Parts: sequence; C-alpha cells; structure tokens
Amino acid sequence: MSHSCTRPPLRRLAQTTAALSLLLGSVAVAAEVNLYTTREPKLIEPLLAAFTQDTGVKVNTVFVKDGLLERVKAEGQQSAADVLMTVDIGNLLDLVDGGVTQAVDSAPLETAIPAHLRGADKQWFTLSLRDRVAYVAKDIDTQAIHYEDFADPRWKGKVCIRSGQHPYNTALIAAMIAHNGAEATEQWLRGIKANLGRPATGGDRDVARDILGGICDIGIANAYYVGRMKNAAPDSDAYRWGEAIRVVRPTFNQSGGTHVNISGASVARHAPNRDQAVQLLEYLVSDKAQALYAQANYEYPVKAGVALDPTVASFGALEVDALPLAEIARHRKQASELVDRVGLNQ
Repeated sequence: MSHSCTRPPLRRLAQTTAALSLLLGSVAVAAEVNLYTTREPKLIEPLLAAFTQDTGVKVNTVFVKDGLLERVKAEGQQSAADVLMTVDIGNLLDLVDGGVTQAVDSAPLETAIPAHLRGADKQWFTLSLRDRVAYVAKDIDTQAIHYEDFADPRWKGKVCIRSGQHPYNTALIAAMIAHNGAEATEQWLRGIKANLGRPATGGDRDVARDILGGICDIGIANAYYVGRMKNAAPDSDAYRWGEAIRVVRPTFNQSGGTHVNISGASVARHAPNRDQAVQLLEYLVSDKAQALYAQANYEYPVKAGVALDPTVASFGALEVDALPLAEIARHRKQASELVDRVGLNQ
C-alpha cells in the first residue's frame, strides 16, 4: 500500500530532474562560432558585435596575421575553426585549394552574391569589394581612364604605384592577362615602369602622399583608403593626402568594368559549429551587415541596393568587371613572373 502511494511523487521527481537537466544543459552549451581571420580586428569587430546582438551567437575570434592555411592544416580534424575569413581572392582560393574548406548550399548567399563573385563549387563567398582605382591630382582634368592608359607616354615620370608583387597589384595584372593576354600585359607593365615617378614601393596611401608632394600626377590604389583619408582628423597628414586627390574608376578597354578584389570567407572543412558558421556568413551579406562594411572600412558592398557611405558614393557608380575572380586567380603566378621579368620594382 505504502509502496503504491510513493510512485506518483517519485515519478514527478524524476520528471522534474530530467527537465532541470535539459534546462541546465541548454544554458551550459550556448551557441557559438569560431572565426579565424587575417582581417584587422577593428574593421570587423562592429560586424561581429552586431551579429551576436541580433542572433545571440557568440563569436570567438582568432586573428591570424600570417599562415592561416598552414595553421588550419596543422590543426587537422581537431581544428576549432568554423569560418575562415581573409582578403584577396588569391588568399581565399589558397584555402580552398589547400583542402581546408567545405561546400555550402545557401539560398541567402547565392541570392546576395553575384555568381562571378562566389565559387562555382560553393566553397568561397565574397563579403565586400575593394575596387582598384586611379588617384588623380585635383588639378589634372582627367574624368575617365582605362587601366591600359597608365602605360601611355603622356604620364611619363608621373605615375605612382606600390610594389608590383603586392596581392592588390598581382590581382590587377592577372586580370589584365585574362583580358589582353600575357604579351600585351608585359608591354603594358614596361610602359608603366617607364612612367614611374619613383620606385614601385610603399603603400596605397603613399600614392596620395606623393601626389600631394608633386612627385606624381596619377596612381593606382584601392578606393577604400580614400574613405579613410578623407575622414581622418582635419589636422592630420592623412586628411591632407586625401584632399589632394580625386578618385576616377578606371575600366578595361575590353570589358568596360572596374577591377575589384575582395574580402571573403569559407566554412572550415572540420567546422564543429557548422550551422552557426553558415548563419554568420548569411548574416554578413544581410542589408544591415553590408551597410556596416561600408561604414566601418569604406568598402563597397557585394550586395546590390545597400546604402553606400557618402564618401564612397561620391566616387560615382561602380560597374564591376564581370571577369570571374577564379579566372583572375588562375593568372596570379604568371602576373608575378611578369613583374620580375620587366623589373617593375627595380
């Protein structure tokens, strides 16, 4: 009798214990995602903070300055990496070719990102664009220019550019090979070398600095640096450099489009939090995140219809070269060899 009377309380106790265990388990295992990235922390932290605020998913970020591929390969199946994020199409495709990424089927990613700016194998995705433009001295009346024109003798002694071996330039040279062939590209590089106002060295902001200094009239550099310079403190050198130039978006003779490089990401091959990894990538191509890309670093959104930063908008419309990024990356090694052959950096 007493035994049968104790059954309901014991059953209720077991049910309560089980429910409590489930509750505690859900609290202990909060959703998270592990991001390995080469991007500067201050440039992507606003996006990651917004992601966590909007989704509740915590982002554990590992900043890797160099050797991202080597690190992930060394970690193997035990790697904690869920998302791999970097800049430059070459660096991104190195991750894919290195076997440390996986394919992702995602309608939001495919809808937001044009086909030539994501992998046909669904293993890499562009998150923002970096257009390679002309910095032009304000007193030079040049409203339109082709990339091929930088080799025109009219600019003899008046062109500034950073090292030809920098990924930003090898990607542009690779695009020129894809459009015009290796022989024409070699002649183009020889023309640029003949037009240099100083050695091909330094950084993109140094192009603006040397235009202000009268060393050059025109140069090749990324547009987003102009956003940084024009929004720097008014009494700073960077602000004066930015105010000395105008941005003209060049196009290729053949395509009528402007060359872009990218920031992008992939889901890691052994991602322990795959669902959250895909969720993060999809968030980064949302309207909100794309606007933050423009605000945080003056990059150009990959998604159409997103409001631009006013400085970026002042550069005019961007018609992106339709050449697939994978085709550009295919010519990187040849581009690097041409730089050495013509002695561009010497």
